Amino acid sequence: MTPLRAYIEGIGVIGPGLADWPRAASVLMQRAARDAAARTSLPAPASLPSAERRRTGPVVRAALAAAHEAVAQSGREAAALAAVFAASGGDGGNFHAICETLASDEPQLSPTRFHNSVHNAPAGYWSIATRAMAASNVLCAYDGSFAAGLLESLAQVSVDGAATLLVAYDTDYPEPLHQARPIADAFGVALVLAPESSGRTLARIEARLTDANAFIFADADLEALRLSNPAARALPLLEALARGEASSVVLDYLDGTRLAVDIDPT
Repeated sequence: MTPLRAYIEGIGVIGPGLADWPRAASVLMQRAARDAAARTSLPAPASLPSAERRRTGPVVRAALAAAHEAVAQSGREAAALAAVFAASGGDGGNFHAICETLASDEPQLSPTRFHNSVHNAPAGYWSIATRAMAASNVLCAYDGSFAAGLLESLAQVSVDGAATLLVAYDTDYPEPLHQARPIADAFGVALVLAPESSGRTLARIEARLTDANAFIFADADLEALRLSNPAARALPLLEALARGEASSVVLDYLDGTRLAVDIDPT
């Protein structure tokens, strides 16, 4: 395939021991140690009205935290950005509560439980928080969801010639769902991608499909984190961005197919 190209203008990260992109970059560059026992601290999305803010669960908070950080760094207007939201699942705690309710003697679901159960809930809350009216796509590709979201975002930038926000996120499930889907903790990552270089550009990114093996961290803690959450499959790309050097990484995507990504800082 012809490589898809864009220019990164903003980065957002939230995860266990990673409060934001500067902290994540320091850990990836081994300038700081990550507390491997720390849980992801998810802030309440202050951009939402109080009523909606109270209804949000971990998946919405992870997505919005990463998205707001990336957009703030880019300096762009959030409402004007097209968006791609990518996740392998949704709000696991909410799913668990729904299952418990349906198995009870009074199987009556609240409207909040229902509307938070849909896969596009984070995209909906983002539009409320930012008053975004641009197109928004939501997709799922199991453990390859980040790579799928990156491909979709790059394709949109290439075809439409407009800046696009990519947000990838997943959160953990309580037992017994955790046995079937053992995601360790919440993780979110966001990128603002633009069609042309500018004074806001952090790096140029190109991606193409490959059958090469996916990147594996030599550091055991980082590799465990990479495998702990589908959105954390972005960590090799984030490490390349943190280094600020021209480099190439291969990301997990589908069985037999991975995504080769070239980074060229500007």
